Amino acid sequence: MDTSLLERITCPADLRRLDADELGELAEEIRQFIVETVQATGGHLGSNLGVVELTLALHRVFDSPRDIILWDTGHQAYVHKMLTGRTGDFKTLRQPGGLSGYPSREESPHDWIENSHASTVLGYAHGLATAQQASGGDQRRVIAVVGDGSLTGGVAFEGLNNLGHSGRSVTIVLNDNGRSYAPTISRLSESLIRVRMDPRYIRTDNQLRKVLKDIPWVGNLAGRALGATKAAVREMWESRTFFDELGIRYFGPFDGHDLAELERVFGRVAGLDGPCLVHVLTQKGRGYAPAENDPVKNMHDTSYAKPGSYTEAFTEALIKEAESRPDLVAITAAMPDSTGLLPFSERFPDRCIDVGIAEQHAVTAAAGMAMGGLRPVVAIYSTFLTRAMDQVNLDVGLHGQPVVFCLDRAGITGDDGPSHHGVLDMVLLTKVPGMTVLAPSSYQELQQMLHDALEITSGPVALRWAKTAAPWVSEDQVGYGLRGRKVREGTEVCLLAVGKMLAPAVEAAEALEAEGVSATVWDVRCVKPLDEDMLADAAGHRAVVTIEDGWREGGAGSSVADRLAHSGREGPVPAIRVLGVPNQYIPHGKPDEILADCGLDPTGIATAARQALGD
Repeated sequence: MDTSLLERITCPADLRRLDADELGELAEEIRQFIVETVQATGGHLGSNLGVVELTLALHRVFDSPRDIILWDTGHQAYVHKMLTGRTGDFKTLRQPGGLSGYPSREESPHDWIENSHASTVLGYAHGLATAQQASGGDQRRVIAVVGDGSLTGGVAFEGLNNLGHSGRSVTIVLNDNGRSYAPTISRLSESLIRVRMDPRYIRTDNQLRKVLKDIPWVGNLAGRALGATKAAVREMWESRTFFDELGIRYFGPFDGHDLAELERVFGRVAGLDGPCLVHVLTQKGRGYAPAENDPVKNMHDTSYAKPGSYTEAFTEALIKEAESRPDLVAITAAMPDSTGLLPFSERFPDRCIDVGIAEQHAVTAAAGMAMGGLRPVVAIYSTFLTRAMDQVNLDVGLHGQPVVFCLDRAGITGDDGPSHHGVLDMVLLTKVPGMTVLAPSSYQELQQMLHDALEITSGPVALRWAKTAAPWVSEDQVGYGLRGRKVREGTEVCLLAVGKMLAPAVEAAEALEAEGVSATVWDVRCVKPLDEDMLADAAGHRAVVTIEDGWREGGAGSSVADRLAHSGREGPVPAIRVLGVPNQYIPHGKPDEILADCGLDPTGIATAARQALGD
């Protein structure tokens, strides 16, 4: 039985034995395989469909892993994984113990960096090229593939500046599809569009091709050289490009789906000394009609704000608050869809600001907006806010500005792995003086907390919630203000649960009750400042167990333990167990399974309560 071309590719060297027709057939097989895989496992679709020819060209021209190919961001590396011997593992993509959705150093020597946070690759490239020069001997080429969306991040500009200044030999491949997650927000991207859309450029290019085509035999030779003259033609209309000014030679733009042209270009720049940038134009979602026709994100991934989710509750509440607060503005860092801001932007287009992949700027800009009398709400993933903690602390916190941070995907997120788990936010935010930290346990709690947060004008407030579905509760099960809420009355052990951990805590209390152990359960609600009445109640039990889905060390539970140990209350201090995520990188997997492994399921909570009572 004949095997497919894709099944016969076990390493990049196999690609070099294929002719043009076979490469075209392979590209079609790859796209079909990506669609079928992502439909089964979830993952990043549009971005990978757009880099098929680009990845084929890179691996046909350069010699990975001897040559160092880096991806920014790593979600566009599926094709790279297939071409480096991992096609057979894709049935386990993003599954527990299976193939990572990003490059992984543990999986292959072809994967150098595990970056899933954007804009970092040029820093890695500068460092690796510096190491190559320092080591002497046979030099390995460093190739950094960076999306136009990633170039909206400040650290990318820092990398460009240092590469140009140092003169290190790095080939930068600018994968320009006009998008990051959503359409790219950047003056640089507008400049790139002007270059590729300039009618003089297009008209001259087409005229040159037509003239050359009609010249016998010379036209063939000259036609092949035309790609190399495009940069000179472009220079007629722009004195010097942004990249040239930095000391980085610019080539392009080129068709990112013309494999033969890409190979010619990469072959020419491979031997150049110093940094150069090859600008390629690709289509996100190419070859799959539903992705090509998705106006929001070209099916960047298969996630969306699901009905009944915390994100949906936030969207509803934010629009409601904005209707009565004309000073309310919403800010996102290139993720208006997944943070729930698209409906808000449709309702209030002038009050929704997308800054691109620029979390640090988003936070400082929010501080400035607050200083100017607006009420900024920053909607961002928990893991991405950690990129801007200096700004949260010194630009917002130090100035006491009433910025509201709304952190989606807090806690264990699951399939995207260690870089996407939101386990640091409580550890960091509770250390910012004047910061209020809230954690809703239900759909209605989130909406109440957003209202309460906007009522606070003395300093910043952060709300954090999980990716999972939000419980729907009755009005009498919703707290208010900065107070905790007692859910269940007991006498022996007190369970203090943060956010979504309330549900397993209640289950654990019911299991303990069946064994004759009387358990109190509190919904902590306000992680900072802690409710004094809640702490006093907890101190009256023999044992206290705190439960959170962030890092155990330095988080909510640590604050509770410290307060109880130094309360000055007469009588013995209760035995305390702090449950949370261990201080380690947690691999991808199903959230419930990861939480259970961390002892954060009903069984683990009940076990910790028994142990505390036994002390």
